[in-house]
Amino acid sequence: QVQLVESGGGLVQPGGSLRLSCAASVSIFAIYTMGWYHQAPGKQRELVASITPGGSTNYADFVKGRFTISRDNAKNTLYLQMNNLKPEDTAVYYCNAHLRALNRDYWGQGTQVTVSS
Repeated sequence: QVQLVESGGGLVQPGGSLRLSCAASVSIFAIYTMGWYHQAPGKQRELVASITPGGSTNYADFVKGRFTISRDNAKNTLYLQMNNLKPEDTAVYYCNAHLRALNRDYWGQGTQVTVSS
């Protein structure tokens, strides 16, 4: 059983920063590809950034140069550093763990990020 718990969301002004964390309750965190997705009201959930077990990263074009994804395998934790936030970044952010060998996905409950003046 994999449990993912996100934290760090909140209200921030445009241009501000937030750091999201995702604590994973899993036996071997290091073997999972981890990702952050977001979902705005009335829109589909979409990938923001992902990081493989080997540390390779992938970013959506709309966050390149502003967001940084990282992982600490010793702490079973995934991070998303979000800088220069824009109102269009407002969404619920979800942590995802993907186990490639079984093609299985796990999701957290989400954390709300609101960018507004």
